[in-house]
Amino acid sequence: MNSELLLSVLAGIALLLILILVVRLHAFIALLIASIVSGLLAGLDGAQIVETMQNGMGSTLGFVATVVGLGAMFGAMLEASGGAQAIAQSLISQSRIHRAPWALMLTGFIVSIPVFFDVALIILIPVVYGLQRKSGKSLLAFAIPLLAGLAITHAFVPPTPGPVAVAEIIGAELGMVILIGIIAGLPAAIIGGVIWGRYISTRIFVTAPESQDGEQHEIQLPSLGLLLSLIIIPLLLIISNTLVQTFTKEEATVLRNIFNLIGHPFTALIIANLLAWYTLGIRRGMSRVKLMSISTRSLAPAGTIILLTGAGGVFKQVLVDTGSGEMIATSLTSAGIPVLIFAFIAATLIRMLQGGATVAMITSAGLTAPLLVQAGLSPLQLACIVIAIASGATFGSHVNDSGFWLVSQYFGLTEKQTFRSWTVMTMLVGVTGLIGAGVMYFLF
Repeated sequence: MNSELLLSVLAGIALLLILILVVRLHAFIALLIASIVSGLLAGLDGAQIVETMQNGMGSTLGFVATVVGLGAMFGAMLEASGGAQAIAQSLISQSRIHRAPWALMLTGFIVSIPVFFDVALIILIPVVYGLQRKSGKSLLAFAIPLLAGLAITHAFVPPTPGPVAVAEIIGAELGMVILIGIIAGLPAAIIGGVIWGRYISTRIFVTAPESQDGEQHEIQLPSLGLLLSLIIIPLLLIISNTLVQTFTKEEATVLRNIFNLIGHPFTALIIANLLAWYTLGIRRGMSRVKLMSISTRSLAPAGTIILLTGAGGVFKQVLVDTGSGEMIATSLTSAGIPVLIFAFIAATLIRMLQGGATVAMITSAGLTAPLLVQAGLSPLQLACIVIAIASGATFGSHVNDSGFWLVSQYFGLTEKQTFRSWTVMTMLVGVTGLIGAGVMYFLF
């Protein structure tokens, strides 16, 4: 193994963690600095480093910026219209109280596809409080299933930014990632959410805070059928395109071209946004000025994620251009370590060291992508690697993760109780997701 190349990789990762954890530098600029240092140590000159940075940023953001931006606008419309509450109330009203954890798990699984994790949690907290007061059970019996559903699709299922970014960095098809994410995610949600929630709620009893005036408002909510249709339409279009390109012959030019257009994530999300603006906005009396305001506000958090993803692409490109990635791949192959396991371990370590799931996903994708250049993996296997990274980036949330404190605050848990409930849940979700991805990776 080339010691200089290995040193450049290790030094880059070490510097990245120091800048984020100690210096408290934003992950975007920290990734760029770490990329420059890795490139210099690996022997690139100034001009080569600048070219590598431009290529890495440009090749990554050409796809990610559009998808993340459109996805953020779509999610903002569901949030502003009361869509998250409507889904929760509709599913729970059709279930008895003992089935409410399943309904909440499914609610979280659906809602977190278009809506960011923390936003969806805050919107749905009143529903969890109400169920606790009605049932007299521990708040965790309802909170953990909801949290599991939210956490899983936030990391596993596009068009949320994390899996979109990872898919683009490692070259996976988005439609295949959606399929594998749902297949691997549902068992993880059941084990980490419903089953673990049922167990831990008998060990930790917490109640909802006192109801306050004005806590819930009566607003006209959209129908469940409409909301599910709006969420499913872009997913079905993207998946259909993947299936058509995979299973039709090249002679079926017209059909393939049609689905190449309407099933591309760009077009599918444009269609979803237009439908949402009309059905959830204009048809329900929302002004065009209000619609513009909602769309504009949604792009603020999306901008941060887009730049962060671009910086992850730069880090990946440095590893490719210096040959560091190929060297690591060769070493892993000779040591008998599957790249799927490497991807999971890398994401887990970065997640537990620096806290943020999105940063862990993007950084570990940058490390993993160069290992795949000569691997000859199928689209399904590449999608499984995306889910392995997502599983690792979900695993082990603790005190350096904002989600840990969000859960602790809103559900009235001590730090110890949050470790025993939320942190263990993320571990179960991570391991179950990896097993699901691993089974599909090695069998198919």
